[in-house]
Amino acid sequence: MSLRICGNRQLKTLPGLATRPTSARVREALFNIWQGTIADCRWLDICTGSGSMGAEALCRGALSVTGIEQSAKACAIIQQNWQQVAKSSQEFHILRGSATAKLATLARQQFDRIYFDPPYASNLYDPVLNAIASQEMLAPHGEIAIEHSRQREAVPISGLEICRQKFYGNTALTFYTRSC
Repeated sequence: MSLRICGNRQLKTLPGLATRPTSARVREALFNIWQGTIADCRWLDICTGSGSMGAEALCRGALSVTGIEQSAKACAIIQQNWQQVAKSSQEFHILRGSATAKLATLARQQFDRIYFDPPYASNLYDPVLNAIASQEMLAPHGEIAIEHSRQREAVPISGLEICRQKFYGNTALTFYTRSC
């Protein structure tokens, strides 16, 4: 299976249901919301899957993209996908392992845009958001987008505040900024 991103570029994906790529509709909506803020940003993609969101960020001029993915097979595909789209002036890194463990290794870094799309039924939402907030990984004017099921209620996180929510069928995007 393959999917297409900006510029009609084709990316590889894992066969089967091991990863669930963000739908084209949701991906387009997110990049429309964040248009004008991707160029030269530092992007973090948690539960990277096929790497389509990071690849799109690279295509749109992100300065650096870091991904966290547990699956070794997915990491190999992400690496190929990002190599295909990155320019020589852009950096990208894929970290293999659990999201919470790998976030601890990034504690001294800040990101302008963070995209987090775990398996909808996982228990990762609160621990990951709490780690991001407590380690101050979100840049002062940064934003986090969380993809989740429409049925999942967005919860307040100490140090972060919900700034908006958007719904696309059964999928929701909840956006967080740093609390003032």
